[in-house]
Amino acid sequence: MLTKRIIACLDIKDGRTVKGTNFVDLKDAGDPVELASLYAHQGIDELVFLDITATNEKRKTLAELVDRVAQKINIPFTVGGGISSVEDVRMLLDHGADKISINTAAFNNPSLINELSRQFGSQCIVLAVDTKMHEDGENYVYLNGGRKSTEIKCLDWVREAMERGAGEVLLTSMDHDGTKQGFAKAITGLVTQHVSVPVIASGGGGKPEHFAEILNGLADAALAASVFHFGEINIPQLKSYLLDQNILVRQTH
Repeated sequence: MLTKRIIACLDIKDGRTVKGTNFVDLKDAGDPVELASLYAHQGIDELVFLDITATNEKRKTLAELVDRVAQKINIPFTVGGGISSVEDVRMLLDHGADKISINTAAFNNPSLINELSRQFGSQCIVLAVDTKMHEDGENYVYLNGGRKSTEIKCLDWVREAMERGAGEVLLTSMDHDGTKQGFAKAITGLVTQHVSVPVIASGGGGKPEHFAEILNGLADAALAASVFHFGEINIPQLKSYLLDQNILVRQTH
């Protein structure tokens, strides 16, 4: 059995960690460097850093802040937000990122995925997908930090991106985001079933049981933000609980 991963997400706006519900009503959640250091110390498996307004404001991710976070942690570190070229990726990797997350730019220019995986290896390229269920019961892709809807089904886009060389999927359910009512099991399970790369479930983790449900055959990793930022879930306790549920996770020391 492969070890399942618990991932903390830092959504960054103006250099601060923020968190909202269903992608709106953002609240300040603290200093990203301090939080990153704390989570690494508590035994989180990976860290994802998303500059959530970079694409919309046509800005580049805050390289200096990435640098400061990278110096504080010794775990895999994924960075996303406003990445649209080989140069953007190289700069972030030079500043301490291990992987990069692409979303809107990849959707608008799918050949970017081919190019980045050729240059840096598919293990470095994480496809981030923000998705929402429509009235027809299908999940569709959203862009620009969830602000722009598309007519492309989530599964179709993920499959194309995998064929182009993305090595991992970060799947965020906008319907579940920030609700703490549980992860989106149906769409996560569907994507996992149809792709051969790891799938990270994001959106809705509110209690340890939710993590156990999604990691039990539906996803390879579970990502959360506010429950960690505001101390609602303790990372070592979460891992102990998952081990008790026979879900293999890296033990914290």
